[in-house]
Amino acid sequence: MSQSEKNGLTYSDAGVDIDAGNLLVEKIKPAVRSTRRPGADGEIGGFGGLFDLKAAGFKDPVLVAANDGVGTKLKIAIDADYHDTVGIDLVAMCVNDLVVQGAEPLFFLDYFATGKLDPNQGAAIVEGIAAGCREAGCALIGGETAEMPGMYSHGDYDLAGFAVGAAERGELLPAGDIAEGDVILGLASSGVHSNGFSLVRKIVELSGLSWDAAAPFATKAKLGEALLTPTRIYVKPLLKAIRQTGSLKALAHITGGGFPENIPRVLPKHLAAEIDLDAVEVPAVFSWLAKTGGVAQNEMLRTFNCGVGMIVVVSADKAHEVAQVLSAEGEKVVTLGRMVARAEGAAGTIYKGTLAL
Repeated sequence: MSQSEKNGLTYSDAGVDIDAGNLLVEKIKPAVRSTRRPGADGEIGGFGGLFDLKAAGFKDPVLVAANDGVGTKLKIAIDADYHDTVGIDLVAMCVNDLVVQGAEPLFFLDYFATGKLDPNQGAAIVEGIAAGCREAGCALIGGETAEMPGMYSHGDYDLAGFAVGAAERGELLPAGDIAEGDVILGLASSGVHSNGFSLVRKIVELSGLSWDAAAPFATKAKLGEALLTPTRIYVKPLLKAIRQTGSLKALAHITGGGFPENIPRVLPKHLAAEIDLDAVEVPAVFSWLAKTGGVAQNEMLRTFNCGVGMIVVVSADKAHEVAQVLSAEGEKVVTLGRMVARAEGAAGTIYKGTLAL
């Protein structure tokens, strides 16, 4: 082709396919539409997403915002070529951080960056995001897809999520009345959730297993698929318990840092959480990780949720009622411990018993 026939470079020549981006937008419109809720009923495609707080039923709201990613769990999704559920993880990591503050998640925005846009892969990811939004009751009102050749290796991509919720003024958590003797309830996790995956990947490497090998800790599942089990979304059961009982004093989302890092974030300085490790029902995946990697109990506790994805603090006389409401909403609830006095400079989480690894 002579220079006269080719009038210069195009964006496509530089590796960015605008048509692929437009195709992705069309593919995801039904998924986005499925997340509509009071306050949000617009179409994607504008320069910003709109949300009407009054239409959502709030009178004097305080807004709460959270953002997060999925971390190196994405590497497993990429290597195993299974992209259907990481979007749920993305939403879960954000909305669980909202509900622990007593806030109802209202809307969500995503950021999806890749070296070469595959509309089918992108649609699978966004459909997972929409599924997470439906489960959390929040609307997917916008997002950004960035095709960046040269920034990401072939097949690699990254995700970030941004969520906004609201609570009526004066109803935020933690409450100011957490006291010695209060009970700590634990809500079961669905597995590893979205933290500690750099260690998970190292352990899998040591095991010599491929992502499509049979999972040693799960029946009839491949290793990659089993490890990609999405993060549990606790929003609707917790909002039900908050509104129905009015008895929840504090909530903590057990993410990276496990019990010792996350629980003290919601406690006053004079109290510590005494956790009975014998009460924790440890899923088989954590036993496999600990044994295969030779990971010590304390390292497991500060890296993974070890089977408890959320903790709830209530007064002793309300613990049974709150546990009943959460159980009726599908949560597996255990009595995990209690609040005890904390000496100055002491740890905010102390342990009794041993994890059943």
